[in-house]
Amino acid sequence: MNDKFSFKTISHHKLVDDVVNQLQLKISTGDIRPGDKIPTEPELMEMFGVGRSTIREAIRVLVHAGLLEKKQGFGTYLKASPVIQEPLVQRLHRAELMEVYEARKMLELEISRLAALRRDEEDLQNMRKHLDERGLALQQNDRELYAKSDIEFHMAVALASKNGVIIDLFRTFSEVLSDALRKLNKEYGSHDPHSYYHEQLYEAIKQQDPELAVKWTLLNLEGTIAEL
Repeated sequence: MNDKFSFKTISHHKLVDDVVNQLQLKISTGDIRPGDKIPTEPELMEMFGVGRSTIREAIRVLVHAGLLEKKQGFGTYLKASPVIQEPLVQRLHRAELMEVYEARKMLELEISRLAALRRDEEDLQNMRKHLDERGLALQQNDRELYAKSDIEFHMAVALASKNGVIIDLFRTFSEVLSDALRKLNKEYGSHDPHSYYHEQLYEAIKQQDPELAVKWTLLNLEGTIAEL
């Protein structure tokens, strides 16, 4: 069979999201090219090992997202100029967790650099407040508060970047990240909160050292990605 339409059989409950993600990955990487006709419903059902309703819903999601178009009597095609119209938060919720964290890594490295260059005293106070709350939550083993204060600390760093687009992007990411952090914190007793890295990141931003801020952000995120 053509590798362009070679997929992994679905084995868990998020059937529609999994079908959408696999198709979207083929589109993003160029395996399915603009103007290509995708396989028929029966062919996709066999490839993915799912029922007709799952395939129809997945196709509907991608049509609604602006990537696929149905041509009556001819089939379903990748649009000639596919531009995703799906809200970012919905796209992130469907994505694999590792994909979200890899994108977060790219975003947060620039956030920490800009925060070190642009932070003011109010930013530092805001970061310190959430960092202290995070430490207290860990001492008390309050996992909900830990997850909340961790995200709020990173949001405070984003706010210090003074870049409206970056702040809005990270705020969108933070909704998905908070869900992921809660899951990681509940399911893995060995989860390392990397408190030392967070303190060093704060100090680097306080000292307005962008290189050190990037260093500690990278160490923190690579540690979490390794856990995942």
